[in-house]
Amino acid sequence: MKSLRFAFAAIAAVCMISAAYAADPTGSWKWSQPGRQGGQPQEITAKLVLKDGKLTGSVMQPGRGGGEPTPIEISDASFKDDMVAFSTVREGQNGKQVTKYTGKLAGDTITGTVLAPGRGGAEPMPRDWVATKAKM
Repeated sequence: MKSLRFAFAAIAAVCMISAAYAADPTGSWKWSQPGRQGGQPQEITAKLVLKDGKLTGSVMQPGRGGGEPTPIEISDASFKDDMVAFSTVREGQNGKQVTKYTGKLAGDTITGTVLAPGRGGAEPMPRDWVATKAKM
C-alpha cells in the first residue's frame, strides 16, 4: 500500500512539474519589419496574455509618418499546441486592413508567418515573422 501511494505521489509531482513548464505566450514580444519603401526597419511590440485558455493582447507599431505608436487590440486569437495565432485590424486608406499572425512558440521565440495587406489594395503578402520575448 505504501508503494502505491509513493507511485501516485510521483506521478502527481511529474504532472505538476510538466504543467509548470508548459509553453505560455504571456509577455512582451519584439520584432522588426522592413520599413515602408525600403525605409528604416520598424520595431514592433506585442503584449500577449494567456488566461483561462484565452489569448488577448495588443500590438504597438509606429504610426504613419513617424507618428506616436498606438496599441491595436488583437482579435481572433488562439493558443493551442504551442501555436500562436491572432489578427490585427486597422483602418487604412483602402478601408479595413487585416494582418494575420501565426507562429510556433519555442522557448523565448515565436517563429511563423505574417499575412499583411498588399499595398494599394493588392493581395495580401506573407512574410517571415520571428518575435523574441522581451526580458523583464
